[in-house]
Amino acid sequence: MTPELTALTLAALLQIAQFCLYSVLANLQVGTPTALGPRDDPIQLHSYAGRAQRAMNNHFEGLILFAIAVQVITYADQANELTAACAATYLIARVLYVPAYLFGLSPWRSLIWFAGFAATVLMLISALI
Repeated sequence: MTPELTALTLAALLQIAQFCLYSVLANLQVGTPTALGPRDDPIQLHSYAGRAQRAMNNHFEGLILFAIAVQVITYADQANELTAACAATYLIARVLYVPAYLFGLSPWRSLIWFAGFAATVLMLISALI
């Protein structure tokens, strides 16, 4: 498996871990009956549960672009040291983003997000060169 595909697989596992964290924190905040209910009315999460939910949703958005970048690099046979470094940067940034978001580390959260986004963009550009 290429380093890019390995990073994508680990990023997907990170998404699963984020979902589990969000689910536990949300359940603790609203209680099991509400969490298992029909959710006819939107549930407003706050504090750690809300931040975990927003971090998870943000990763879904970033993961789509990163997956596209990895697929383009892989199928175009454009993998190299730069794209491997970009994939590693994306993964590290996403791992660091979770606690940065949970603990409200501003402006670090935004800078960490930008590092992962920039790595993804660089991968896409490198596929065209």
